[in-house]
Amino acid sequence: MSAARVDYIAPWWVVWLHSVPHFNLHLQPVDSTFSPRDKSYQESLLLLGLLAAVCLGLNLAFLATYLVCVCCCRRDHAVQTKQHSTCCITWTAATAGLVCCAAVGVGFYGNSETNDGVYQLVYSLDDANHTFSGVDELVSENTQRMTVDLEQHVARLSEIFAARGDYIQVLKFVQQMAGNVVVQLSRLPAWREVTMQLTELSDQTTSVEYYRWLSYLLCFILDLVICLVTCLALAKRSKCLLASMLCCGLITLLLSWASLAVDTTAAVGTSDFCMAPDIFILNNTQGQISTEVTRYYLYCGQSVSSPFQQVLTVFQRLMTSMQIQVTGLLQVAVPLFPSAEKDLLEIQFLLNSSETSLHQLTAMLDCRGLHKDYLDALTGICYDGIEGLLFLGLFSLLAALAFSTLICAGPRAWKHFTARDRDYDDIDDDDPFNPQARRIATHNPPRGQLHSFCSYSSGLGSQSSLQPPTQTISNAPVSEYMNQAVLFGGNPRYENVPLIGRGSPPPTKEQSQKTEMEAGKFWNQYSPSMRATYMSVADEHLRHYSGEFPA
Repeated sequence: MSAARVDYIAPWWVVWLHSVPHFNLHLQPVDSTFSPRDKSYQESLLLLGLLAAVCLGLNLAFLATYLVCVCCCRRDHAVQTKQHSTCCITWTAATAGLVCCAAVGVGFYGNSETNDGVYQLVYSLDDANHTFSGVDELVSENTQRMTVDLEQHVARLSEIFAARGDYIQVLKFVQQMAGNVVVQLSRLPAWREVTMQLTELSDQTTSVEYYRWLSYLLCFILDLVICLVTCLALAKRSKCLLASMLCCGLITLLLSWASLAVDTTAAVGTSDFCMAPDIFILNNTQGQISTEVTRYYLYCGQSVSSPFQQVLTVFQRLMTSMQIQVTGLLQVAVPLFPSAEKDLLEIQFLLNSSETSLHQLTAMLDCRGLHKDYLDALTGICYDGIEGLLFLGLFSLLAALAFSTLICAGPRAWKHFTARDRDYDDIDDDDPFNPQARRIATHNPPRGQLHSFCSYSSGLGSQSSLQPPTQTISNAPVSEYMNQAVLFGGNPRYENVPLIGRGSPPPTKEQSQKTEMEAGKFWNQYSPSMRATYMSVADEHLRHYSGEFPA
């Protein structure tokens, strides 16, 4: 087992997702090793997305079948069936709303986890990029010192020490060692191309993650708004609002399945990478960095030696030898050639700066810093990132379930609204038992008087508009007429007794029976619950007017 496996262990969800069978579009098995440039591997991930599309098709087929069955089923007039249907619609909408809220909560958590994992990957890439850039910068600075700056001072000292051949030999030796330092520095890998690739990868990842996070946030808000407005439309019995929200719910259903396809593809592909990240990195860095260097950073530990150790050791020895030569020349030549002191001190300063850079370069090239960035990147993308994608997939499933339930409940609610309006429209406006007519009559009093014996609307005018007649009537059962008026929902006015004061005899027995038969016909049109409601209102009127009009 490699050293990297001790520090990084793939979580169980990575192993589970990696074990998902991979097939190309011809349904042939494909190796699950992460290889994004392989056409067969790309087809295997595409096939996973197409499975979500197939599930979407099955969902839409189920909804279409259900809607056809609901629209074609016969209408049941039973009261208990209506009450059961209304109760079922209410509980279905409430359950769908709760499931939608739970889905949004799960989605918020998954979106946050994925965002944290991706940004941890970006920070690790930036840290590694900073390290590589620092190494290149130090190498460039030391090369500049050994080639350009040192050469200028050696050229001036050669003119000063032209008469002393021994001093010229020391300068040539220092110049030769500086050339060896440049050769050793050139053996270090150049990270410029790697730095450019890491910068591009970091920028693209940041941009894609920002739009992904924002898209899911807007999707969460849209789901909540559609779900809440749909429940409000069911509560307010608004057909227009209900139809609009059901159309939006269908669009959200499509978005939920599309997001599930993207999440599934991304989770499986990332899990394939996280199952063996070192192999993928080794295979994709062969043309840029030596395998020895790549393995040194991937498997950082005591068992792996640094490939830069020899270069840094030789660099250190050369710098020490050069400092000894320059220090000795400074002590011997300055008393004889005072003008050479300045150039010798400048060379000594350059050598001290190069030695300081050597220590910095040794620290940057050490594997522990870059290996830590590597593990942080794996932790961010393979732990938090994939975990968040799984929660986002769960959100998509719950959202699809919630909106499918709302779409199924919508037509039943629409049918219930239509049946309720049809029941009221089928009742005669003159029917005294029509509650809708009572509400209309309360707000719109009649302009004319209806001279019928049991007129429901005749008693809704202002009582002060008519005065009791002055004629004394005998043989007129006033209390009976008043009770009949109250029974049929009107106010006890003298208009309800049209025969008083007109010299006409009371209604005959045949007329009374005919009136009672008409009232009974209206009465039989209503369900037992509506009859009980009306009788309670009639009893209240009788109690109210019993003291004003005693029998």
